[in-house]
Amino acid sequence: MAPPFMVSIPHRLGRDEALRRLKSGLDTATSKFGQYFVVEEEIWADNQLKFRIAALGQTASGTIEVFDDRVRLEVELPWLLDRIARRAQKMIEGEGTILIGRK
Repeated sequence: MAPPFMVSIPHRLGRDEALRRLKSGLDTATSKFGQYFVVEEEIWADNQLKFRIAALGQTASGTIEVFDDRVRLEVELPWLLDRIARRAQKMIEGEGTILIGRK
């Protein structure tokens, strides 16, 4: 299995504001990219989201953790999804930046 796919998005919002923006923005992201994946599980605990998604007949699981100065996405991906994610990393980082409201 490939190493986890990780993206770190810096911010200056503080943990609580970044968390609020992230939670409100995830619905928008899901509707925007919902034709590509299905969220099978979403569990929030304090500042961490554990999730499982399905895409292209495969499943992936990961976490999104919100810190005072960054948001970190870490996902365990099967080979095909890993290849796609690594090629789309800049787009994923850009969408994450938009999601938390940092221009």
